[in-house]
Amino acid sequence: MYPSLTRFPGELFADFDGLQRQVEQLLGLRGAPSSIRAGTRGAFPALNVGTTEAAIEIYAFAPGLDPAKIAVDVDNGVLTLSGERPAEVPAADAKLSVYAQERFAGTFKRVLSLPEDADSAGVAATYRDGVLRISIPRRAPARPKRIAVQ
Repeated sequence: MYPSLTRFPGELFADFDGLQRQVEQLLGLRGAPSSIRAGTRGAFPALNVGTTEAAIEIYAFAPGLDPAKIAVDVDNGVLTLSGERPAEVPAADAKLSVYAQERFAGTFKRVLSLPEDADSAGVAATYRDGVLRISIPRRAPARPKRIAVQ
């Protein structure tokens, strides 16, 4: 059946959304970061970063990795996550055809700048169920102190 006969006027916004996606793709804006500190969409591993009063919490979503092969380094206020995810699909040959491969494979490295109050001496990292949790304690803020004059 002809597309014009099966469409309803309520699909007007869907048409505008499709047009906006096409323009963003042409201009290279598709997959822009969600914030100024965020990486682009598709970066591996995907990160959630937040703070509490006591710590900076980072969650890296990296299923299928060997925790012993994940490197977490902190140096001069910069956190670096690196490692390698092996390819699960065998190399293409005459007997195998790969039609789609959406899962990231290969070496990765993510770099984050940490706030000034991050205490790099107490960093803790745990890996469970494909999620790497990194907790960085925050230093107590400097408070005014009264000095007794002798």
